[in-house]
Amino acid sequence: MPAESTVRRTDVVVDARPLLDAEAGVLALAVWPDDGPAPAEPGDGSPWIGPGGAEVADALGLDLFAALERDRGTGKAGEVVSVPVFAEGRGAASVDGEVDVTRVLLVGLGDGSATAYRRAGAALARAARGIDRLASAVTATADDAATRAFVEGAVLATYALGGFRGTPAPEAKRPLGMLVLTGDGARADVVDTAVAVAGASWIARDLAQTPSNVKDPEWLAEQARRIGAEHRLDVRVRDEKALADEGFGGILAVGQGSERPPRLIALRYEPPKAGKDTAHVVLVGKGITYDTGGLSLKPREGMVPMKTDMSGGAVVMGVLSAVRELGVDVRVTGLVAAAENMPGANAQRPSDVIRQYDGTTVEVLNTDAEGRLVLADGIGYAVAELEPTVIVDVATLTGAATTALGRGHGALYASSDELAAALREAGEAAGERLWRMPLVDDYRFGLDSSIADVSHIDTAHLGGGSIMAALFLQRFVGDVPWAHLDIAGPARADSDKVERTKGGTGFGVRALLYWLEAGAPVD
Repeated sequence: MPAESTVRRTDVVVDARPLLDAEAGVLALAVWPDDGPAPAEPGDGSPWIGPGGAEVADALGLDLFAALERDRGTGKAGEVVSVPVFAEGRGAASVDGEVDVTRVLLVGLGDGSATAYRRAGAALARAARGIDRLASAVTATADDAATRAFVEGAVLATYALGGFRGTPAPEAKRPLGMLVLTGDGARADVVDTAVAVAGASWIARDLAQTPSNVKDPEWLAEQARRIGAEHRLDVRVRDEKALADEGFGGILAVGQGSERPPRLIALRYEPPKAGKDTAHVVLVGKGITYDTGGLSLKPREGMVPMKTDMSGGAVVMGVLSAVRELGVDVRVTGLVAAAENMPGANAQRPSDVIRQYDGTTVEVLNTDAEGRLVLADGIGYAVAELEPTVIVDVATLTGAATTALGRGHGALYASSDELAAALREAGEAAGERLWRMPLVDDYRFGLDSSIADVSHIDTAHLGGGSIMAALFLQRFVGDVPWAHLDIAGPARADSDKVERTKGGTGFGVRALLYWLEAGAPVD
């Protein structure tokens, strides 16, 4: 079975030549609504075609406005109208006339925001499945943020995990081979950044989508070693003996019911010009490679998506894969607390008391609330040993977060207003929306235990399950600035939508990378 996807993602390049000289058989043009920010005069309610439209129509003998009218095109973001090219237009897509144009795609840009461009890129990529090379003038008037969003949307929208089918996917269903951004407006460095960020999300999706008969904690560690070798990261993996010797009681307790032992994976990035005052960001990811709930067994329906319960760990590994290429100028350590939560003969029992890495004793009352136990060990270790400037943990932690916010937002908890604002801003720019949730002091007594330092779930029937989980984790942070991302809702998708694809989404990779690119502001 493969350790990574065999599906090749779309390549994106910049070509300063005009659209018709880019040697592509399919061309894409921007379409703006009548009231959109197009460089034209609105008036009759009809949409406008962006730069290159007149030249393409003339060279190929097309009436593009008639095609829009026929298909009731409005220019709304993500709308795609396909216009076939007949014999008289063939041979126009190259200087020497040897490349036939077979189709022109008219792509709506709506209000021209980065969000609209992301939607447009995703829609274009889906419409161009199976095409070898497509030249686009859609971003001809876009700023850097919009160009970046367009490219990220285009690369991510046709994600697929290959290698598990007996026969390859049909050619017509494969991702677009190459997207060529034409004209002199697109900057290659912006495109390269977008491709790196999308590639990191692609890696996280690969990890999350891999079936759990292949994926276990050691497999995840192998992938970390591979990522480390490819991206020049230091990698250390603690096996079950090292975890026991060093006192990682939470990770061990969660993993003890499985025959596939737990791991703590650490990936470390050091920027080239790091000095003693360089900030150190520690990312901690939940890496539960399969979650049955343990002895607090989930129903069958609840188990089906649980191969993605290590999405937080996948996000951390995806982020670390891109930080060097993006030139991030802070230190970054990624910790993935990996275990398989199974109801084996040696599984932890509801009412057991365990000792976390920092010495805190925890009364475990529900073995299906296991993620916070492994995260607590990772956070406690980071505080004690890594001298972090800031800690951010990422996890598919609670169904309560999904109930509160649905699938469109991640729940954000933070110990400072400034950190929360910086992460929310990064999420908005990246297309991964975060909503700040309260750390309610009045609820803390709900974690009291009669026999241990703390319970890991609400014992007072207060409700607010996502809040209670965050309050439990905050206990292990000490005075270090900290944020908790509960991504249980947006980490999984039931269908394709915009740049998201069905299954594990890699939600959080882009938000964290945008934040790190900005210097990981905390205050």
